[in-house]
Amino acid sequence: KNLKSNEYVMLISNANEKKTALGRFINENTPVRQLRKDKKGVWGIKPRNKEQSFLIDALMDTNIEIVTVIGKAGSGKTLCAIAAALEQTLDERTSVYTRLIVSRPVQPLGKDIGFLPGTMEEKMSPWLMPIQDNLQTLMGNDKVTLDMYMEQGTIEIEAITYIRGRSIGKAYIIIDEAQNLTKHEIKTIITRIGEGTKIVLTGDIEQIDNVYVNETSNGLAHAVESFKDYPIAGHMTFKKGERSELA
Repeated sequence: KNLKSNEYVMLISNANEKKTALGRFINENTPVRQLRKDKKGVWGIKPRNKEQSFLIDALMDTNIEIVTVIGKAGSGKTLCAIAAALEQTLDERTSVYTRLIVSRPVQPLGKDIGFLPGTMEEKMSPWLMPIQDNLQTLMGNDKVTLDMYMEQGTIEIEAITYIRGRSIGKAYIIIDEAQNLTKHEIKTIITRIGEGTKIVLTGDIEQIDNVYVNETSNGLAHAVESFKDYPIAGHMTFKKGERSELA
């Protein structure tokens, strides 16, 4: 009775506890929906655990307009989000969105190294290296293709600083490290969303570099709490790191 819309469940057989099925609760009048089956994976990425299966299901469902993911470092939040984005923007057979916009707050870890020279793209470059790493992993280290998509405007790297006043339609937006944003900043970003746009907020509330927010007051936690009762929202908490044995 306490299940929320788009809450993911694991059904366990009464006869044999080892037999399980993963599904998504829609509402009280609709049967539990089976997760999408995709043998090829999403842009070549296959989920390594049930939480990742749940997340990919939410990311690939166009009816869910806002997806929030909280998880520790290396649990695959950004990789899954970008893989689903590429599948739905670059693949002509499955494309739903016209472009992918990726951004993250400019928040240094430790002492800042001061102002960075160059254009906005050059200034943002060091901050967006984690995104570039994931894109290159998914593109097979093909920097040429990545640069080509960025030049065409199919993949946009955006500074959150300049998002106010924009209206972004038909796009797939990923805001990485959203735990460093304030409630006010997350509100500003979400109110930029136009028709046919999906937004994904990822972050780890245990790794906050912004001195003005904490585990409960940060924008990501606020978004999770505010949207939990709405059928256009989905949330996933990752428990397990998958990056490497060392990580």
